Amino acid sequence: MTEAHITREELHHRRIDMRGFCRSDGLYEVEASVVDRKYQAFEPLMGGKQVAIGEPLHDMGVTVVFDAHMQVHDVRTFTRSAPYDICPEGGRALQSLIGLRMTTGWNKEVRDRLGGSKSCTHLMELLGPLATTAFQTTSALRRKLPAPVDAAGRPLKIDSCYAYGAERELVRMHWPQFHRPAAESGSDRSANRDAP
Repeated sequence: MTEAHITREELHHRRIDMRGFCRSDGLYEVEASVVDRKYQAFEPLMGGKQVAIGEPLHDMGVTVVFDAHMQVHDVRTFTRSAPYDICPEGGRALQSLIGLRMTTGWNKEVRDRLGGSKSCTHLMELLGPLATTAFQTTSALRRKLPAPVDAAGRPLKIDSCYAYGAERELVRMHWPQFHRPAAESGSDRSANRDAP
């Protein structure tokens, strides 16, 4: 069957929304929400609320308040819609994030503190991209500061993503002393070996 003959029926729509703010008190916050809708009538497997076509099965979210050092000062959650009456209680455990920094190790700490039955899975899943959104929210602030470096003086930005790979042009332009030329491919090495 060719692509032209394939039809699709929408069964589920998940919308995730993240917004970052600078507050008048000098702190920052990110609001993150998730909304799930089904396109057929839905009843949770173990009973619970029946959900009409197109109505939200999940409509919940979390707001994290943090400072310029990415340290969490406050966490608030909401649940406007969920399949079970007990679901809103799953947000309470997110208070355990207060005092943590949204830096290296954040995702592991989130899983350790909130994984499994300790909290709401949907709220917990928002926290990884929420930290990335927090980082983007404060990017203008970081531009005014020197690039953070490791103990050897190598910028932490290097090898943090594809664009900042040590072998790429951005690193060669900004930190030439840390640039690492790309390894030759196997065919290039063979060709060079056979050259006179």
